Amino acid sequence: MEKIWLREYPPGVPAEVDLNEFVSLRDILEKSCRQFADYPAYSNMGMTLRYRDIDRLSRQFGAFLQKMLGLSKGERVAIMMPNVLQYPVALFGALRAGLTVVNVNPLYTARELEHQLIDSGASAVVIVENFAHTLQAVLGKTPVKNVVVTQVGDLLPFPKRTLINFVVKRIKKLVPAWAIPGAIPFRRALAAGAAWTLDDVPLDHHDLAFLQYTGGTTGVAKGAMLTHGNMVANLQQASAWLSPISKPAEEIVITALPLYHIFSLTANCLTFMKVGAHNLLITNPRDMPGFVKLLSKTRFSVITGVNTLFNGLLHTPGFDRLDFSRCKLALGGGMAVQRAVAERWKQVTGTPLIEAYGLTETSPAVCVNPLTLPEYNGSIGLPLPSTELSIRDEADRELGVGDVGEICVRGPQVMRGYWNRPDETAKVMTADGFLRTGDIGYVDEQGYTRIVDRKKDMILVSGFNVYPNEIEDVVAHHPGVLEVAAVGVPDEKSGEAVKIVLVRKDPNLTAEAVIEYCRQNLTAYKVPRHVEFRAELPKSNVGKILRRLLR
Repeated sequence: MEKIWLREYPPGVPAEVDLNEFVSLRDILEKSCRQFADYPAYSNMGMTLRYRDIDRLSRQFGAFLQKMLGLSKGERVAIMMPNVLQYPVALFGALRAGLTVVNVNPLYTARELEHQLIDSGASAVVIVENFAHTLQAVLGKTPVKNVVVTQVGDLLPFPKRTLINFVVKRIKKLVPAWAIPGAIPFRRALAAGAAWTLDDVPLDHHDLAFLQYTGGTTGVAKGAMLTHGNMVANLQQASAWLSPISKPAEEIVITALPLYHIFSLTANCLTFMKVGAHNLLITNPRDMPGFVKLLSKTRFSVITGVNTLFNGLLHTPGFDRLDFSRCKLALGGGMAVQRAVAERWKQVTGTPLIEAYGLTETSPAVCVNPLTLPEYNGSIGLPLPSTELSIRDEADRELGVGDVGEICVRGPQVMRGYWNRPDETAKVMTADGFLRTGDIGYVDEQGYTRIVDRKKDMILVSGFNVYPNEIEDVVAHHPGVLEVAAVGVPDEKSGEAVKIVLVRKDPNLTAEAVIEYCRQNLTAYKVPRHVEFRAELPKSNVGKILRRLLR
């Protein structure tokens, strides 16, 4: 498709970015650590690490992984923690050591964690001890040989560190009992690494930076292979898009979405690191009153999130009294931004809520609205520099401007493929190198992309992908269930919620029992909110359950 969207680019944003300026994420990090050494990089719980601290600590952790654990280039290291200071230290340490990072949702059940560790072939795990009991339950079935355990407050100064860790463990009782023989404390790992030199492992655009897991049509989570080249490209694209409004070393960024999520990982942790910004890591954004209290202590310039986060803040007492005088960007992604939320946000903060669009498979950014946009426009924006968009019909023929079809993307940010899943990779890649997104939309006459539907049966809960096959597979294992189908239904808080429709094998089976069973086997956002019992499910003539009729 002709790049008609280039006409709408803000002044100063190039049509193409320089993909060869950096050969790896390590290059970008080390440049930022030199350029912004004395500036704040990441803050959490009242403690700030400057770029020179990130340089030193990540170097120590990388040396520990190389010299003490003996990990070599390309081995996978899983990181399982919420937004705490240890996350960027562990992340950058692993990347600088030439390892591949596997981000893990700390709220995973044992079943979900076991699959991801086995599938990725992770050699080591870095985990916050609040979730160590889950790892303990499956560790023996996985290839993991080394476990590094950290407490929430480990990078805070003494005595605050001791106090916070005591409160979390003994007062709030947020750490279930666990025992993993040979587990290495995070602080001990840093101390050990300080005695060693980090080897400068050769890296280039082809080396894997992340196995970023996402669901799929099979219902089994797959690892999207994101190379250093993919990630460097997306950082170059995103920082070029930011250039009209951002100033190096001046931005204060609110990071409430978990860093293990691809949106927060690339947009907040990495892109804003590249421009020397100060990330405020929010460990528990669900505590909305506490979140607003934190926001009241800083005049932030950027906030990113999903629609539900923005909506939650707008409905929290005191939010409308915050100082928004420095706020220049509110960026929504991960799920559709609702017009009512965007309009209310602009009314309260004076800043428009800008919508962006991407996928795990695209590192993730594909389209973003101009950041100078005066108000919400209902589109997902313009394709980023060096990005091609194609709207295609079922026969893979390209359609024209205004025609509705599947949105397909080609660009340097598109993944290498799915880890050990050539069959699944083939399903989403066209012969000419475009990624099929599964989203249905069109490009309007100005070049803005608009989504009208989803081709996939995927359910989007607060920005997280939920795949019906995974839910159905879990529920079908319940001895009282004969047949089950999962669909998404509109939900005021989360955008969509999971609903299951099932046929009982046990006539005494209750909705409560099914939901409790799901809680034991699924992360909270995947657990069905609604259960409906039927005598039979609608099926096609070949016996396939017709989810669209249930929706």
